Amino acid sequence: MSRLDELIQELCPDGVEYKTLGELGKFYGGITGKSKDDFTDGNVKFITYKNVYSNPALDIDVDDKVKISDNENQRTLEYGDVIFTGSSETPDECGISSVLTQQTNEKLYLNSFCFVFRFNDTSIMLPNFSKHLFRSSELRYQIGKTANGVTRFNVSKKLMEKVKFPVPPLEVQREIVRILDSFTELTAELTAELTARKKQYEFYRDDLLKVDDSIKTVALEEIADIGTGSSNTNEGLEEGLYPFYVRSQEPLRKNEYEYDETAIITAGDGVGVGKVYHYVEGKYALHQRAYRIHINTPEVLPKYYFHYMKSAFLPYIQKTMFQGSVASIRRPMLNKFPVPVPSLEVQKKIIDVLENFESICSDLNIGLPAEIEARQKQYEYYRDALLTYAATGKIIPRQTDR
Repeated sequence: MSRLDELIQELCPDGVEYKTLGELGKFYGGITGKSKDDFTDGNVKFITYKNVYSNPALDIDVDDKVKISDNENQRTLEYGDVIFTGSSETPDECGISSVLTQQTNEKLYLNSFCFVFRFNDTSIMLPNFSKHLFRSSELRYQIGKTANGVTRFNVSKKLMEKVKFPVPPLEVQREIVRILDSFTELTAELTAELTARKKQYEFYRDDLLKVDDSIKTVALEEIADIGTGSSNTNEGLEEGLYPFYVRSQEPLRKNEYEYDETAIITAGDGVGVGKVYHYVEGKYALHQRAYRIHINTPEVLPKYYFHYMKSAFLPYIQKTMFQGSVASIRRPMLNKFPVPVPSLEVQKKIIDVLENFESICSDLNIGLPAEIEARQKQYEYYRDALLTYAATGKIIPRQTDR
């Protein structure tokens, strides 16, 4: 009999009590009314959507800082707070959580796209247990059902107050944390190794693509057709005949297509500007604020340009990018993007080297990416299984057994 079995039989043999969020705590909003100037020479750390989305345990070592006056102290975060993303382009991304699992004396402020749930009694749930619980499949599903919207979805705090969740005894929580953290620690080690390999790849890619004065350089508009799509995010489907490229790394699907060609896709505005790139061959649909670049000359191989753009475009646009409420690319910036054009033989060699190297870093069928994917699925299964077992005394079946 495992230690967890013993604890459950001793402390909660008939299952555990379920409580609603509204019974156990209160919601607090983030700071509103801040402008770009407030982030220049800021005096305190500022937690954003990206900090919450990227990690179940809130990383307080953040770069964003904002100017805060003393009368805004009620917006600070406290140990054990559960921070939720309150607004997103899809219902699934609403209500993603991160938990402040570190004791800190620092003032950590929250932006207006997030909100906080704070337990009335901080001893009822371990923060390190919360980080697993609030990202479990069942609770994510219940929270996702509170989202509403059309082109953008928002979580309803009033509906979230009614969401129920299990509250095991603290000793059961500690044992579940011990088991699940062993999975996440291994995944973190593998991810760190993959990150190192990606940095190595980017170094060699940038070195390989350095511009030589002897190589002819042309403006992008001279070698490509450039345009945008006409679709909106809310037209996307979970399943569809054709890929639908939006402004994120993960494409959606549609049953209608707009283009049939070989093209490079990049985000025109939002957080993906200069970071999101797709290489597509065939029929596809395109978001109205994403750009397509179709190489129209035999002197440039599209895959060569794809690699060059990933290497050189972000530094280029950072010098000229339009900064409003959302970072965005203007068409003239794309038109004038300088592209070196070496011989086709050199282009082919560059493609071969980078494709082989990139597959090691990104191919989900081989190496580290496959191992990380397997470990993540294993963690998610055991997370949901252990939380179900702690709540009901029953183990959910493995996916392979269903």
